[in-house]
Amino acid sequence: MQYTIKAPTKLNTNISLPASKSISNRALIIYALSGGSRLPQNLSDCDDTNVIINAIRYMPDIIDIRAAGTAMRFMTAYLSVMRGTHVITGTERMKHRPIGVLVDALRRLGAEISYEGEEGFPPLRITGNTLTGGVLEIPGNISSQYISAVLMIGAVLKEGLELHLTGDIISRPYIDLTLWMMREFGADAEWSGGDTISVKPQPYKNIAYFIENDWSGAGYWYEMVALSKDRDATVQLSGLMDGSKQGDSVVKYIFSLLGVKTIFQSKKEGQLQTVTLKKSGRCVPRLEYDFVNSPDLAQTVIATCCGLGVPFHFKGLSTLKIKETDRIDAMKREMLKLGYVLQDLNGSELKWDGTRCQPLPQAVIGTYEDHRMALSFAPLSLRQPVTISQPQVVTKSYPHYWEDMKKAGFDIVET
Repeated sequence: MQYTIKAPTKLNTNISLPASKSISNRALIIYALSGGSRLPQNLSDCDDTNVIINAIRYMPDIIDIRAAGTAMRFMTAYLSVMRGTHVITGTERMKHRPIGVLVDALRRLGAEISYEGEEGFPPLRITGNTLTGGVLEIPGNISSQYISAVLMIGAVLKEGLELHLTGDIISRPYIDLTLWMMREFGADAEWSGGDTISVKPQPYKNIAYFIENDWSGAGYWYEMVALSKDRDATVQLSGLMDGSKQGDSVVKYIFSLLGVKTIFQSKKEGQLQTVTLKKSGRCVPRLEYDFVNSPDLAQTVIATCCGLGVPFHFKGLSTLKIKETDRIDAMKREMLKLGYVLQDLNGSELKWDGTRCQPLPQAVIGTYEDHRMALSFAPLSLRQPVTISQPQVVTKSYPHYWEDMKKAGFDIVET
């Protein structure tokens, strides 16, 4: 299946974003560890969150988390402290995404985990037990999801957890988000030094919890406002909090450099806060940025800069190579189809000096089973014709994306 997208000449719409996937997935694991009786409210309806809901609700012998990397990491730690034996598996791509660092860390805490296939990769056979905990050291430059997975079970370990992160610490905002949510549920968890996190053996509380909406999803609407040729382009987004703990809330700063201003409306009693995006008329001639703390925004900003003709040099992209696809390679391949020649450096940087080539006639953008490829390329239809293959991949994080684009005036035709 393919979608060919034709953009409107005017952009003025009001969008209800999906709930935050990052917060939903953490809240579900903590809820389950608390023995909670009330699911968190306003949970994301995306694939990644649904597989966690089904896993913790039914706890089958074989848990298939499909393409959900967050679920694989969080559930691996969760199953390590829950009674019973389970096999956790996923798609073919998931079976080639590394998980050895997390497994090694959990084993050092006493977890019983074995590989069902290739060493260092899913599927995993996990027999859960009560773990003692204690002092643990792991690299700080790995995916923050490994770190968050270990931290969340820290509160139920008999001796708690003292986690030392070695080397550079990447994606720190996601670690901070995890710690903040743990405290929201009653845990005693905090940075006790520049590279050390302490989690006391203090059970989670069974509380009611409301999930805010997704700043990562907001990024695609920032992209649309930036790329729209309508000087009065306006998008209103509900449920985004000023001062959010979501790391991707930095999108409002990045796009302030690309011509989009963010206006927070005063919150009324009993209502979600509304954010309005408008053009500012001011855009930098060239952009340098380090995405080490917000790698999920990289594709959105790369596509925007190319569409605006803004040369860039982006660093901190090393984790993109182990996502749903190798996102560095995928962005180079697909942007080339549209006539943009990107260069990668050191496996962790992408740059564009403005070099163009002849775009392919009737190019079809490959999505590589990666939701963020479809989500970030679709807004480029505001600048040139775009056809997206496998558009259904957006269900991984933003299930009603195409309906929202249609609401905003985009013409989307299945071809």
